[in-house]
Amino acid sequence: QVQLVESGGGLVQAGGSLRLSCAASGRAFSRYAMGWFRQAPGKEREFVAAASWTGGSTSYSDSVKGRFTLSRDNAKNTLYLQMNSLKPDDTAVYYCAATARYGGVVTTTREYDYWGQGTQVTVSS
Repeated sequence: QVQLVESGGGLVQAGGSLRLSCAASGRAFSRYAMGWFRQAPGKEREFVAAASWTGGSTSYSDSVKGRFTLSRDNAKNTLYLQMNSLKPDDTAVYYCAATARYGGVVTTTREYDYWGQGTQVTVSS
């Protein structure tokens, strides 16, 4: 089992940057595929980015491709999401997620077993 705690959210102006972190505790972080999702008010939770066990494979939603970069440091049990050129549409609660069922990139919510509590990102225009 793994516990996930996100941090790094906040209020930023459009065009600015934020770096989210997801600290994992528990066993064998390097054996979990990881992902970032977000949920805006009144909307369903949506995929943002995901990484394989090693971080060697990544995937991004079309809405963030070229602006967001996901990385993981298995030695520090931490997943990161660098968010640049932020837009008001990026405003949401951001969640990190983990699954040990797959080693590759996982982009759907139902395949993840563990979730953090979320961190709020607000982008003002």
